[in-house]
Amino acid sequence: MPELPEVETVRRGLAPVMEGAKFVDVIAHRGDLRWPLPKDFAARLKGHTVTGLGRRAKYLLADVSSGEVLVMHLGMSGSFRVEHDEGGKTPGAYYHDRSKNTAHDHVVFRMSSGATIRFNDPRRFGSMKLVKRTELDDEPLLKALGPEPLGNAFDAAMLAEAFQGKNTSLKAALLDQRNVAGLGNIYVCEALNRSLLSPKRKASTIADRKGAPNDRAMKLADSIKTVLQDAIEAGGSSLRDHQKTNGDLGMFQHRFRVYDREGKPCPTRGCPGTIKRITQNGRSTFFCPVCQK
Repeated sequence: MPELPEVETVRRGLAPVMEGAKFVDVIAHRGDLRWPLPKDFAARLKGHTVTGLGRRAKYLLADVSSGEVLVMHLGMSGSFRVEHDEGGKTPGAYYHDRSKNTAHDHVVFRMSSGATIRFNDPRRFGSMKLVKRTELDDEPLLKALGPEPLGNAFDAAMLAEAFQGKNTSLKAALLDQRNVAGLGNIYVCEALNRSLLSPKRKASTIADRKGAPNDRAMKLADSIKTVLQDAIEAGGSSLRDHQKTNGDLGMFQHRFRVYDREGKPCPTRGCPGTIKRITQNGRSTFFCPVCQK
């Protein structure tokens, strides 16, 4: 499933053709994705302008001049493809063949910017929902989400407070969207390696008894921000399904330090360790058992 960097990459690709543009036409080739599309979905969008395109965790949020917000999630295999020419060819040095299968183009937006935006989702785990802007804070999909890790307010103190007294593993606590929004398996593994912290360590050990952050919390908060920023600059990670809106694949997978590198030497300078894979809460965890303590 795409994580925060992949969703942010998609947002940046869609913004130039969606922000300030009107929905000239909206075509839904089916009535449902993961859930049924909203009642009168096309009619509620057609003729209205996208006043802003944001992101909350792994959700894309398009503010519409009607006063509603189009909340979109990529799911397991969803992607957006932006077309500019009559032939429908997507430019890009790295093209992902999956998106050529128009049978999976379930929703199509024709914008006044001249762009046609196709939402392609073979597995149909993605979703689209229309929510009144005035009710967005109470939207169940968003209400329980924790702080944005790239937000100005996110720091070691916030992380330590969230993890105070938690006996769960550090890995599990970071994956809990109520603690930190948008983090997934890949970037948690990478951040823990950069901060030299074991994924098996108790989450509470990054805070003192009063909930104040210690050095571990400071290193972890910095590593989370850095790895996410590096991944966004690289266009995210393309493992199975992620692609950018112009057809390019993300390239951060070539910079992985530990994820999917079982049996490879630890990249930490001077560390003689070998990357190990274990299973935590049903997910693969990759880490160095020598330098990550």
